[in-house]
Amino acid sequence: MKAVIHAEKTGLEGLTYSEIAAMEPKAGEIKVKLKTAGLNHRDLFVLERHKSTEPPLVIGSDGAGIVEAVGEGVTLVQIGDEVMVNPGLGWKEKSDAPPAGFEIVGHPFHGTFGESIILPEENVERKPEYLTWEEAGVLSLAGLTAYRALFTRGKVQPGMKVFIPGVGSGVATFLVQFAKAAGAEVYVSSRSKEKCEKALEIGAHRAIDSHEDWNTALEGLKMDLVIESVGAATFNKSLEILRTGGTIVTFGASAGDEVKINLRTFFYAQQNLLGSTLGSAEEYKEMLQFMESHRIRPVMDKVFTLDQFEQAFNRMEQADQFGKIGFKIS
Repeated sequence: MKAVIHAEKTGLEGLTYSEIAAMEPKAGEIKVKLKTAGLNHRDLFVLERHKSTEPPLVIGSDGAGIVEAVGEGVTLVQIGDEVMVNPGLGWKEKSDAPPAGFEIVGHPFHGTFGESIILPEENVERKPEYLTWEEAGVLSLAGLTAYRALFTRGKVQPGMKVFIPGVGSGVATFLVQFAKAAGAEVYVSSRSKEKCEKALEIGAHRAIDSHEDWNTALEGLKMDLVIESVGAATFNKSLEILRTGGTIVTFGASAGDEVKINLRTFFYAQQNLLGSTLGSAEEYKEMLQFMESHRIRPVMDKVFTLDQFEQAFNRMEQADQFGKIGFKIS
């Protein structure tokens, strides 16, 4: 089959659009003929984590398509079902942390940037009818990351003031929509005036320039909850606008992972710092139900074909996107 494959060289230089042997499902597995897929920051990181000495790898964690074949003993789906890929492997029930052996589709196992994928039957859910194929193919990893950070870890409630630094990524755009739907007041920051304006269009209450002093821009308003993924560039600024007893949830560090904080200020303010990751199959189902009940759709940036992968990766690497970058496969 045709796929975007990483091999022989680390980084973008190791990517090609070429042929790799297709596989058939074993017992308990299914084969999904993919129609669409979605690009994530994780795919950029995988290009460094997947070593040149390792076997060729089909990357990609998001996808949607039609069940093409089933292995022995499969009962949850049947051939012809329209499904979405849950990229979390081996995490079934909601818990404080993923279990031992938890992995994500696209590394170390083959991912979604190909014509088909083999998965355990429990790693797909039926595609909601109101979503287009492009929307279904891009939402899983970013949507689930946002859902767990906001609801399971952040315990968002109606009336809360929620701040999201660095709006523009797929996760951030889901966070804005999810928090708004949950009844929270949503505040965001970005270096881009255009992204600030787009964030207001999808439900943000206020958007500020990341270069400004945040306390001044927010007129001293303090946040109940901050969802952080930028890291070193914004972490202390996020703490400064967090109220006494407030919570900061972090799930990423796109601008550096080494952060120094004033511990005395932190503990006197009785603030809470929580980490978060992708999420469980239970949370994935909850997320889809929440999205369907509020008719939430992924914010789409651009859709490419798989052979245009270089354009898509460059757009992601340069942080030009607002929302999700997708691939049309079939």
